[in-house]
Amino acid sequence: MKVLFLALGICVIATAAMAGPTLDKTKGAGTLRCGVSTGLAGFGAPDGKGAWAGLDVDVCRAVAAGVLGDATKVTFVPLTSSQRFPAIQSGEVDVLSRNSTHTLSRDTDLGLNFAPATFYDGQGFLVKSSLGVTSAKGLDGASVCVEPGSTAELNIQDYARKVGITLNPIVIDNQANIEQAFFSGRCDAYSTDKSSLAASRASKASNPADYVILPETISKEPLAPVVRHGDDEWLDIVDWTVWLLFTAEEKGVTSQNVDEMLKSSDPEVQRILGVVPGMGKALHLDDKWGYNVIKQVGNYSEIFNRNVGPDTPLKLERGLNKLWSDGGLMYSPPFI
Repeated sequence: MKVLFLALGICVIATAAMAGPTLDKTKGAGTLRCGVSTGLAGFGAPDGKGAWAGLDVDVCRAVAAGVLGDATKVTFVPLTSSQRFPAIQSGEVDVLSRNSTHTLSRDTDLGLNFAPATFYDGQGFLVKSSLGVTSAKGLDGASVCVEPGSTAELNIQDYARKVGITLNPIVIDNQANIEQAFFSGRCDAYSTDKSSLAASRASKASNPADYVILPETISKEPLAPVVRHGDDEWLDIVDWTVWLLFTAEEKGVTSQNVDEMLKSSDPEVQRILGVVPGMGKALHLDDKWGYNVIKQVGNYSEIFNRNVGPDTPLKLERGLNKLWSDGGLMYSPPFI
């Protein structure tokens, strides 16, 4: 019996040490295929020259830096809400980083795995100030623009039943189409994650001051990267890349000081930067994977501040997206 258990143990260890198909595919292609939004300012949108930028975009660049050693080796695939999950299920993309909410049904029914949340949000309502509404409870009978394939439609129905009002959803596919419909007056309100509402107001309204996000937050929306079930190694890589971003911020390691921090006496800093080997090997990556991520993309605070922070058009505060040590929800397991 002991011999059998030992043999099984050796088998498990050998299996765990094997490289997974997604890592092999990505290295063979020399590029990470990343599913992103069709255009959401601050999270995933191309600029006038076609260069993609945003918080979700930078998460994919971080994975590429860790896996391929080069944050620029990403092929961005714009996907609508209804296209995004079939794209990751089919293997069209290697990782989905597109403001996608982690829910039980998506985690189980769709054959997906969610990495740690990279942005904690909640659904709200955007209305024109001239509507004279100061609370979502005042939207009784209103038409509300929502996207298909999102949690937004179900959330507004749940909210309407809870507070005893009627809301009439107008379902429109594609971010650009839904913004055009709302800002042209086709809908009384637009409902989705509050960060998305802030992005739409800042980038699409002719005069952002004419629009207000109502105070109610009607849902929990932990937005996270997504990978397929069945490739635990790839999930580990994406998980620990996200956690690396949090840990680097916690330890004060930035894209600007990372070379100096190679001299740090902090054992965890030494491990994440590859000064002490082992963390890379555990993920089937180079031991410099963490150094490459931080040097080329930055830590979480750098990513947040340059894309959606107070000095950007979105002007978002950290809120729940602060580190755990600052009262937020961003928390990493230890790198040991």
